[in-house]
Amino acid sequence: MQFSEAWLRELVNPAIDTQALVEQMTMAGLEVDSVNPAAAEFSGVVVAQVVSVTAHPDADKLRICQVEVGADEPLQIVCGASNVREGLKIPAALIGAVLPGDFKIKKSKLRGEQSFGMLCSEKELGLAVDADGLMELAADAPVGNDIREYLSLDDQLIEVDLTPNRADCLSVEGVAREVALLNELEFNIAEINPLAIEHQETLAVKISAPEACPRYLGRLIKGVNATAETPLWMQERLRRSGLRSLGPIVDVTNYVLLEMGQPLHAFDAAKLSGGIEVRLAHADEAFSLLNDQEIKANSETLVIADAEKALALAGVMGGSESAVSDSTQDIFLECAFFNPSFMMGKARYYGLHTDSSHRFERGVDAEMQSRAIERATQLIVEIAGGSVGAITEVVAEEYLPQRPAVTLREQRIKRILGVALAETEVEGILQRLGMAVVKDAEGWQVTPPGFRFDIAIEADLIEELGRVYGYNNLPQTSLLMRSALSQAPEAVLEIDQIKDLLVGRDYQEAITYSFVDEDLQKKLVPEDAYIKLQNPISSELAVMRTTLWCGLLQAAAYNTKRQHTRVRLFEAGQRFLGIEVDKQEKMLAGIALGSVNPEQWGEKVRKVDFYDIKADVEAICALTGREIKFVSAKHSALHPGQSAEILTMQGQSLGWLGMLHPTLEKQLGFDGNVFLFELSQTVLLERNVPVFSSLSKFPSVRRDLALLIEEEVSFEAVKKCIDDCQQKLIKQVMVFDIYRGQGVEQGYKSIALGLIMQDATQTLTDSEIDAIVNSVLDALSNKLNAKLRD
Repeated sequence: MQFSEAWLRELVNPAIDTQALVEQMTMAGLEVDSVNPAAAEFSGVVVAQVVSVTAHPDADKLRICQVEVGADEPLQIVCGASNVREGLKIPAALIGAVLPGDFKIKKSKLRGEQSFGMLCSEKELGLAVDADGLMELAADAPVGNDIREYLSLDDQLIEVDLTPNRADCLSVEGVAREVALLNELEFNIAEINPLAIEHQETLAVKISAPEACPRYLGRLIKGVNATAETPLWMQERLRRSGLRSLGPIVDVTNYVLLEMGQPLHAFDAAKLSGGIEVRLAHADEAFSLLNDQEIKANSETLVIADAEKALALAGVMGGSESAVSDSTQDIFLECAFFNPSFMMGKARYYGLHTDSSHRFERGVDAEMQSRAIERATQLIVEIAGGSVGAITEVVAEEYLPQRPAVTLREQRIKRILGVALAETEVEGILQRLGMAVVKDAEGWQVTPPGFRFDIAIEADLIEELGRVYGYNNLPQTSLLMRSALSQAPEAVLEIDQIKDLLVGRDYQEAITYSFVDEDLQKKLVPEDAYIKLQNPISSELAVMRTTLWCGLLQAAAYNTKRQHTRVRLFEAGQRFLGIEVDKQEKMLAGIALGSVNPEQWGEKVRKVDFYDIKADVEAICALTGREIKFVSAKHSALHPGQSAEILTMQGQSLGWLGMLHPTLEKQLGFDGNVFLFELSQTVLLERNVPVFSSLSKFPSVRRDLALLIEEEVSFEAVKKCIDDCQQKLIKQVMVFDIYRGQGVEQGYKSIALGLIMQDATQTLTDSEIDAIVNSVLDALSNKLNAKLRD
């Protein structure tokens, strides 16, 4: 929220400068994002009045103006603005003036005519991005006065970033109330005197959804001048709050919203049929909003309607069919309280976010509506005239917010804040916060005011005491905590150890959203059921992920589009199974693409392949001390020829590994192979506890075997066959060569094995070694039809 410091100081003016004020607000929880000047730097500009206008003899679009600037004689200034006219009061930059951008005004000739200054628009003074003509000032503007002084341009614009619980400060009055509280001052609010009723016409009001709208006020104001000029002071306050002037009626409703925090809306009464009804929309009820957006409201949306149609999206935006225009003569002014719990998410559902919805979603004071509508009526009549009708008010008391008293214990304050506050200080702070305070035996019974929706429990009250007393004033103490050290079972591997290993293998950790794009989710795992969000942040974050690959693929694609051709990422996080949120599983996933190593002079560039990422997975599993196996299997997201399911030796699924399916690779915009893995942390983090075995004093022996086996037989099958021989002296089996080609029959391959044997009690003899080798060869021949190669 942005507002003018000068406006704030009209309500409360502490004896501190801007910097101190900003620091004070920030430390009290109203974080100030920025402080900017209300206008760019310029000088030498005064209030002027056009005395006469004549045509330029040599230019159709230029006019020669005689301009009164408060000097002895009028100045001649040549001007090309379309709205220049006799009697008009405007800003005039005199000779020697310096405008924004260091633009200096000098005496000049325009098509042969002398010009002793320049008549200015808002754009030339840095007050607006665009302007259609000269900046028109009020008829009573004092000629000759400095324009900066007249418009109070030596002002600061303060932008506050409020947390969702502080809706009470979404107005200048709300901020003033906080500043007055912090400085122990009174603050001035606008004096509102209800206007006399001048006609008896009213519109009937019916609330059909009292749980959503327990209070609605409306009044008919007849004979307004919708083309009246909004006073410059109001236009400036709106501009400095980030709003542009849209005509007197809309300007007043926007002004009251900024001043008091209460949204209002004005309907063109001539465009209404019958009375007003606050109801839930009919299914797919269509109407057009003020921004020309066509919507179809669902049956859970609250609308303001007349006897025939929906007129407005309640608490969000009015409709275009009933909007106020220059031809409007009679208006129906509404002011309502909408329940925050009902309003939450309604604007976002239709892709909207307005100043009104921002306030109603967080909560406005349920007792403010009468004062707000009177204030708006007062301003409308002052600016646009009109005849005021009676207020029609409909209230469902049982649905209005109830503010039960909250117990505040004196001892609890000291325990939480670390300081004992005097009773008078506690009561003074709470009363200045607008709360009703009653002393009891243990402390106080405190009833929050209607504008503080965030005060519900004792901790809320203590937080208020702490921030008003001053966080910097609270004592600093070291925490003393006694606790028993928890057990760290050795059979559970820490995920941080795996993360360290992956970082050592040149991966970088990524953290991605648990919300993912529904289309991508369907493409990767179309068979998985997933949870749809009722109120997604955006369409790209609409469902809960069932695989971590969604986020990693998007992160990798983002990087490759920015010339990062080598990407290695991993993520440890939750995936969400089925359609119930509580079904979650911790996963570890990784992605690799591009070259194996960064570009260098000592090694040729080689692209990542299946076996590189398989080696990464094997390195991870080596930390557990458990053996795994890779089984060829198909996965919807992976290439059918380069994918494998990872299983423990007991057959438990650990995860998947493979190359991204070519179709998905193309759809996601990759121009090379992408390799992925995903492992279940539940299975992965179970590890075998290391057991010590004594080291042998005797030498090991190696025997190499070259075997001819059928092409489809894997090394895993060969190793299992050797393990089944139960030769305990074989300590290691490794492959050091695979050959296909001349001398090897079609459909077969030659695989060279190394057998490492060792005995802990003696040196192995040749006969013992030969017996072991022969046992292995017999098993391989019988089970796998393997032959010793000549």
